[in-house]
Amino acid sequence: MNERILELARQVWPDPNTSHVNHEKFAELIVKECMDIARNVGNISEPDDWALDRCYEIEQRIQDRFGVEE
Repeated sequence: MNERILELARQVWPDPNTSHVNHEKFAELIVKECMDIARNVGNISEPDDWALDRCYEIEQRIQDRFGVEE
């Protein structure tokens, strides 16, 4: 697995000796990570309003699709 996924997994599964994993929280963290990527791409994209708007639209659609609040 990628190191970032492992970092997120540790947040919801701090003790690998237990079987308890907060799957909902893990999924939420991954979705928020995707939203951050869309936002950050928008912030560093060309100074093109259309491209910036698309990045924010992607972030909003991800949020709406998964019902995650910031």
